[in-house]
Amino acid sequence: MKWFNDDDHLMAEINVTPLVDVMLVLLIIFMITAPMLTYGVKVNLPTTTSKPVPLKKEPLIITVDAKDNIYIDRYKVPLKNLRKKLRPIISAHPRRNVLLQADKKVPYGYVMLVMGEIKAAGVENLGLVTKPLEKNK
Repeated sequence: MKWFNDDDHLMAEINVTPLVDVMLVLLIIFMITAPMLTYGVKVNLPTTTSKPVPLKKEPLIITVDAKDNIYIDRYKVPLKNLRKKLRPIISAHPRRNVLLQADKKVPYGYVMLVMGEIKAAGVENLGLVTKPLEKNK
């Protein structure tokens, strides 16, 4: 490394090697952790022949698992508090799509009860999430 040039002036050089090393380490960390960041709660969805509906914005997902537990995204909420928890979310984003996904073992009546609470919270756009029907080859 040259500290002085012919005119006896200091020469400032930036060493980018440590920056590149840090960036590569961060890249590797993000590549490893990104697949682990799953969205929502896993449920066994019913299958249908309907086609997927394209959404412009990321929807709010409400999940009912096989044990009748209700989740707003990944956060567990009791049925009696669902309306109270949803109202501030909906008032902040009134046109946001809300998707309800329920395990296929959950009774139809309970799903309708959850849908009623969601609608009572002020949700205008409510959709149901299903799995596409697999075609026999």
